[in-house]
Amino acid sequence: MTALSEYLRLEATGLWRATPDAQRTEVVVSIGDATLVITDMAERPLAHWSLPAVQRANPGQRPAIYHPDGDPGETLEISGDEAEMIAAIEKLRSAIARARPHPGRLRLVIFLAIAALIIGLGALWLPDRLRIHALSVVPGVKRAEIGDALLAHMQGVTGAPCADPVGTTALTRLSQRLPDDTGPAKLVVMPDGVQSTASLPGGTILISRRLVEDHDDPDVLAGFIIAEHMRARQTDALDNLLQQAGVMASVRLLTTGELPESALRRYAEHLLATPPAQVADALMLGGFRAWSVPATPYAYALDISGEETINLIEADPFGGQSPEPVLSDGDWLRLQAICGN
Repeated sequence: MTALSEYLRLEATGLWRATPDAQRTEVVVSIGDATLVITDMAERPLAHWSLPAVQRANPGQRPAIYHPDGDPGETLEISGDEAEMIAAIEKLRSAIARARPHPGRLRLVIFLAIAALIIGLGALWLPDRLRIHALSVVPGVKRAEIGDALLAHMQGVTGAPCADPVGTTALTRLSQRLPDDTGPAKLVVMPDGVQSTASLPGGTILISRRLVEDHDDPDVLAGFIIAEHMRARQTDALDNLLQQAGVMASVRLLTTGELPESALRRYAEHLLATPPAQVADALMLGGFRAWSVPATPYAYALDISGEETINLIEADPFGGQSPEPVLSDGDWLRLQAICGN
């Protein structure tokens, strides 16, 4: 022990008692090789205490009283006048205590490490599990309510949905011609703010008026609606909302059946500002085939040169053929007037 060598010649007087009933004897105390040596005044050894086993009965008080670990009946009293010896013994006891293994401390470190691991895994696993559970239990009616709430938040930017009665009738026919997996598509034409199309929880598809008014062929609009149908098959619109809203939104939806208005507002803003995700050509071609719509008009609407959409043009399942019209010419003209002037 490094601290031991500087105290090997240190001596002090004290009062030693072998048992509680014995008389106190004046002794000489010295520090030996890892021991506290107690001798009488004639230098005859009376006791050797192992330094690691030396305990103090009255910490911070004077005279200092020590005893061997496990035997408080044998005591050594060192007066306050022997401050150097008391300081030496205390320093050695502290050094020995620091050098001892601390299983409690190790257990605490292990516990904290395990707790941190559990919290870390929980932070990664729990949000996904909560969101997935919420998606599995939220009924269709509640999804539609959430979609309506999002639409209400959007109208500060988009304006109210276009609702000319004649155009609405044509839009209903289009929704029946391009149904989703549950029935007629829920189509809403918005006067402003929507980049092309966007899907809301509950199955509602928002359509920019430009897709209705700026194209001569209803097959272009049909292509954008088919793209939204394919996105809905790949990604749940409510899932997108919950992922952005965070874990507490999933908790609130599960416990109260509602979502925070702040989360709805933020997602409404996000949806209007984010372009729709691209759909793979193979999926789009499958959609055109399933809904009996030619792919070429949509492809040229995306890229007037056709260079970036050549796969859709060349693999058009109705190239050179005339499938069932999406809308009659009259209904298409009526739909193009759905937003009025």
